[in-house]
Amino acid sequence: MQNFVQVGDVLTVTAPAAVNSGDFVIVGKIAGVAATDAESGADVELATKGVFELPVTGLAAGEPVFWDATPGVLTATPTDNTRVGVAVAASGASTTRVKIDPVIT
Repeated sequence: MQNFVQVGDVLTVTAPAAVNSGDFVIVGKIAGVAATDAESGADVELATKGVFELPVTGLAAGEPVFWDATPGVLTATPTDNTRVGVAVAASGASTTRVKIDPVIT
């Protein structure tokens, strides 16, 4: 297949702000977890598929995870927030295992 570019599990995007490896990042409609540190405006690799330990609590397995853009945090609250994944295990004290949705709508 001559037009194949890449699998797409990891995408190179422009960091919207300074990010650290492991941070949840949204660039336009692409959601992922930063694979490396990057300064704002620099290239950063985003893992767009998989299950990650992320800073959100108050969820049971199977419940949706949302992004609250105003403070820039993950939340269990759906009101006025964007769905970005689903919890695959009950929340721990400060994190939840989340299967991220690579493209948000």
